[in-house]
Amino acid sequence: MSSLIKADSLEIREYQQKIAESVKRKNSLVVLPTGMGKTLIAVLVAVDRLERFPDSKILITAPTRPLNAQHKKSFEKFTKLNPEEIILVTGKILPIEREKLYKTARIIIATPQTIENDLENGRISLENFSFVTFDEAHRSVKEYSYTLIARKYKEQAKHPLILGLTASPGGTLEKIEEIKKNLFIESVEIRTETEEDVKKYVKEIVKDWLYIDLPEDFKLIRTLFEEVLKNDLYWLKDHHFTTTYKPNKTQLLMLQKRIAQRYHEGGRNFSLMWVMIRSAEAIKLLHAMELLETQGISPLYEYLKRLEASKKNTDKRLFKDPRMRDAFARVQELYKQGIEHPKLEALKNLVKEFLREKKNVKIIVFANYRSTVDKIDKVLKTEGIKSEILIGQTMKEGRGMTQEQQIETLKLFAAEEFNVLVGSSISEEGLDVPAVDCAIFYDAVPSEIRAIQRRGRVGRQTAGKIIFMITKDTRDEAYFHVALHKEKKMKGILYEMRGGSKKKKILKDWI
Repeated sequence: MSSLIKADSLEIREYQQKIAESVKRKNSLVVLPTGMGKTLIAVLVAVDRLERFPDSKILITAPTRPLNAQHKKSFEKFTKLNPEEIILVTGKILPIEREKLYKTARIIIATPQTIENDLENGRISLENFSFVTFDEAHRSVKEYSYTLIARKYKEQAKHPLILGLTASPGGTLEKIEEIKKNLFIESVEIRTETEEDVKKYVKEIVKDWLYIDLPEDFKLIRTLFEEVLKNDLYWLKDHHFTTTYKPNKTQLLMLQKRIAQRYHEGGRNFSLMWVMIRSAEAIKLLHAMELLETQGISPLYEYLKRLEASKKNTDKRLFKDPRMRDAFARVQELYKQGIEHPKLEALKNLVKEFLREKKNVKIIVFANYRSTVDKIDKVLKTEGIKSEILIGQTMKEGRGMTQEQQIETLKLFAAEEFNVLVGSSISEEGLDVPAVDCAIFYDAVPSEIRAIQRRGRVGRQTAGKIIFMITKDTRDEAYFHVALHKEKKMKGILYEMRGGSKKKKILKDWI
């Protein structure tokens, strides 16, 4: 063990040691389940580089301040380095002060946007950095700051070594190859919960599926939306702008972007304008159907109310359709009656059942929309259940939480001040969420990255349970299977990249 590691501060697991040894030799992407100690691998490699190049510096970068604060805590806890040489840098520190810190620190932990800004303004040079870690490396696509930092590091550093850390780089070969290219990755290290050197550290996770019927009133409203939607989708297909009568939202957004570009480049003809109108209508109808199926009446009512009051021609045209007005009238009536999605009642009963079994139970509930997060929190508190929310800094539907507020909420959750943490996507990625007894997926996500990150919140220190709430024959069900398929595909690609004779044996469905 390195002389820079505190002898009794940690127990290095076999797989961590193996991966660290491999990472020391070449630029690597490490894919490990959430909670399996990716950060410690970065610490082990960092101290090795400092011993090899005593006058060099280390850069650790992660997307958010709370994540970076966790890295700082790890270096202070596990290494003998002077805490004053382990510096957390954010954009809140004045540029002139950051410049001084870069000169005196040995371990610099910073948000990527801050480093990118300081590189472009000559406040920092990466020449003397012997190691850079990019946490949540799946973000290393397109023009994200990681891409520029990696390029500058490769150009400037005398002794470069790059490490990318993620629980899930993405479900397509193109996405993974883009990450590898942008971070100059030469080797991929992947471990799953089923491998021999990992599974003994994984606590048992029980998975359960709670299927819920969509009410008949909801089905009738959905049918009205589907009839209006069919007009737009058939027009787009019949005019050869789509290849199917059932394009998904992503395909329609891509079509819209492509047509908008052609329109603004000078092809301003009547046909292109109609494509933009039809695709915009279709996207809005698909969103309305998703709200109805997975969230409920309140968020759908608020959305339709905004569309009806809108001055945009597409929205006015949409509400001229009698079927759309009929659907809205039905939604209004259900809203007045206080009708909510049946998942809300089922969730309330689930939480109450857990609390009867264990008074100090810790539960995290994942929901996609801020309005749903607020609704769940309100319903639980009405029942006398101690609940708090965790949301991002900027939310379209309302004011968000500062990073300080996020950290304080997590501290209170860890201290058992409340039982239920209701979170948006911010609770999925990276934040040091305390060990929980149960994670409830209020709605499904079609992203394998988000699904993996959600699951990683359970079974970190103790056995736990995951409950998937799925409304039958809706997008809940479709999204669940899409994410599952993408995850299997992702693991297959990564094992191919890693190579090895065991890949077929260990590539299993996590279910």
